Amino acid sequence: MTSQPTLTTEPEDGSADPSRPGSGLQAGLKNRHLTMIAIGGVIGAGLFVGSSSGIATAGPGILLSYALVGTLVVLVMRMLGEMSAANPTSGSFSAHADRALGPWAGFSIGWLYWFFWVVVLAVEATAGAKILEGWIPAVPQWGWALIVMIVLTATNLASVGSYGEFEFWFAGIKVVAIAAFIVVGGLAVFGLLPGVDSDRAGLGNLTEHGGFLPNGPGAVLTGVLLVVFSFMGSEIPTLAAGESEDPQRAVTKATNSIIWRIAVFYLGSIFVVVTLLPWDAQSIVDQGSYVAALDSLGIPNAGEIMNFIVLTSVLSCLNSGLYTASRMAFSLGERGDAPKAFARTTRRGVPQTAILSSVVFGFVAVFFNYKFPDTVFLFLLNSSGAVALLVWLVICFSQLRLRRIIQAETPEKLVVRMWLYPYLTWAAVAVIVFVLGYMLTDTEHDGRSTVLLTLLVAAVVLAVAFVKQRITARRAVAGTGKG
Repeated sequence: MTSQPTLTTEPEDGSADPSRPGSGLQAGLKNRHLTMIAIGGVIGAGLFVGSSSGIATAGPGILLSYALVGTLVVLVMRMLGEMSAANPTSGSFSAHADRALGPWAGFSIGWLYWFFWVVVLAVEATAGAKILEGWIPAVPQWGWALIVMIVLTATNLASVGSYGEFEFWFAGIKVVAIAAFIVVGGLAVFGLLPGVDSDRAGLGNLTEHGGFLPNGPGAVLTGVLLVVFSFMGSEIPTLAAGESEDPQRAVTKATNSIIWRIAVFYLGSIFVVVTLLPWDAQSIVDQGSYVAALDSLGIPNAGEIMNFIVLTSVLSCLNSGLYTASRMAFSLGERGDAPKAFARTTRRGVPQTAILSSVVFGFVAVFFNYKFPDTVFLFLLNSSGAVALLVWLVICFSQLRLRRIIQAETPEKLVVRMWLYPYLTWAAVAVIVFVLGYMLTDTEHDGRSTVLLTLLVAAVVLAVAFVKQRITARRAVAGTGKG
């Protein structure tokens, strides 16, 4: 029996040398963990709770919105897969940007991504607490938020394997639930499920009630704005791969399977919803799209069933969000872009300081959500809202540069290749820029404020990055002069 492999050798005192890349992280994630993390990563709580507004806006045409965003995500994840398969690292796209574009890029996008996830911790903890309070009202909502955060923090602090095990089961429940929903709903749509009102369920719902695009083609673009952020999390397998048994294989497998995962879980489930019920059914607005769809099938306690599935998704998102934020902080610490303590690990290969620092900011955000929901927390929410698009944009530009570097230095590492390079990469850049520009015209769904506030925060982080870079350069020059 061999001992658990590590990415690098740890000092005997259990703390890693923060100046050494990859210090102390252990390969504690099994292939089954990575497989389920990859599958479950694309099924966020936003799919269950956020699709109703998209359907109300675009009607059945929301399928086109999901298809457009899904295609963009497939392209971006292909680029990220190319870079990560060649160089698996806990910093993922931040580390790639550091190498391809410069330290300022790795610093900026790394901290923005970390900021995004610590805000998500507060959002998901509050969402989970609301469901749990409904079941057990004796415990106040803030109490449930505290309990959930503490339990998942303890899970992440135990070992990367415990994170993987929890995520394996959380993601497994999501996958089984949504697969069952698609199968049962699909049978009902085609009249193969007894007890379903055939006047309500059927393919006719796609074209009746005002047509496939009842609110016009422009509503498809508005739908894009409403669904784009529910895809955030697809990149998590590339961060987790650095702590897996076979990083290159894990990244390659996750990258190659992204197409069917999005097609089945997003397009498949939304197709079932808009064919089971007319898009303008009041129940979709009142109950939520998936609960309304389950109700239409005559399934008893549909609301409680969906609450359980949403709670599982929330816990999964919280678990992965804390893991992702801490690994990004760890990578930033390794590269000198965060306090050196962030890059230290315990004997079990856990970046304890990075985890605790991330969860502390998560608790602060939870506090703001309860005390100042319409001011401070709304600012945090909007100012992190467009980070996903900025991350994807940086991935595109990093791949354009890094592809040439890899081809010149280590071409044998190009086991995953971006299709039609560089044309599809530039096409993805154009789509992302267009979406950002279109958001600036959207005042109804806070698109404009989201982009402007996110760009404001990004500008501040960029300024800090350039100041840090200049100070580092001056110190290097001063050190050379003394030598």
